[in-house]
Amino acid sequence: MSNHVPAIDNGDDLEDRLADLLDQTTESLEPTTPERALELYLDDKSRDCQQATVDAHRSRLGFFVDWCEDQDIDNLNDLSARDLHEFRVWRRQDLNTVSEKTQMDSLRVFIQWCETIDAVESGLFKNVDSPSLDDGENARDTVLHAERAREILDYLERYEYATTEHVAWVVLTETGMRLGAARALDVRDYRPDAKTPHVEICHRPETETPIKNKTPGERRVAVSSEACEVIDDYLQERRPNITDEHGRQPLLATTQGRPGTSTIRSYVYRWSRPCAIGAGCPHDRDPEGCEAVTNDDRMARCPSSVTPHPIRRGYITQLLRAGVPVKVVSDRCNVTPTIIDQHYDVRSEEDKMRQRQAVLADVTGNGSFYV
Repeated sequence: MSNHVPAIDNGDDLEDRLADLLDQTTESLEPTTPERALELYLDDKSRDCQQATVDAHRSRLGFFVDWCEDQDIDNLNDLSARDLHEFRVWRRQDLNTVSEKTQMDSLRVFIQWCETIDAVESGLFKNVDSPSLDDGENARDTVLHAERAREILDYLERYEYATTEHVAWVVLTETGMRLGAARALDVRDYRPDAKTPHVEICHRPETETPIKNKTPGERRVAVSSEACEVIDDYLQERRPNITDEHGRQPLLATTQGRPGTSTIRSYVYRWSRPCAIGAGCPHDRDPEGCEAVTNDDRMARCPSSVTPHPIRRGYITQLLRAGVPVKVVSDRCNVTPTIIDQHYDVRSEEDKMRQRQAVLADVTGNGSFYV
């Protein structure tokens, strides 16, 4: 038996070997700018996702690319865990917890994808921290309630009657449809003379108006006689006589053609500001110096302004509060009952209990089968 004991490397040898391993790891990375990585990532995303999803990732990750530029980070090979932490600290200044989580979750996916093209160190994505949410805490914190929606519609009916912006608000509040679906509507999709007046939501990706759930999301949505009156007057008097680049006649139209989603979103930002409809500012701001008033590009900075999604959330909640069965709401708004419960239903538990009891009372006469 040999009594030979392997020699133990001294400290200097061990440091040299670790340095060699680090050099080998670094050399395996491909120098990549944040801008180029984002471009490649979005191109990859576009193969499997709707354009709206790609645009959402571009918007969220654009903040990260801008931050990297400010920090002189022009090669993702050099990105560190500390950089990721500092970005999160910088970004959270303008976000609530839910929005921060959305942004950081998107960044984590992006950084993990960057590993596949050897742009960042292996495992770096694990250092992207994202806040934890309490049970039930999610994007449904923001909702445009029926009372506010009615105030806005009343103002538009009086001062902006049958304009494109008025009709956009009517369509969104009347149907609860998504922004992309409203943009996709053509004049031919509006059927006021049908037995039940309605709009028909169609998936037409070949002419650049896809809808979120594609063909399964196609449906007819009934509209009220009051909504039809506004839309009829718009079509007869105020709609620009315009077609889009595919020869289609968009229902919501501008002099340049079919508006982009950002344009329709700006309609919602504009009129959801309380000062825009003559209400006092609930945030004690001076309208003459408020950037959300003086700069159209910054209307979203009004704390009271909303995107189209809170309109949809408020609409769905109002239907539920009125006792409309979840299955009916699901079919009308093209959203599953599970998603309604998780993301749209902002009723309190007390509201839900009272509503269940009211339904039981309607069926049994007193709310009980045994008395």
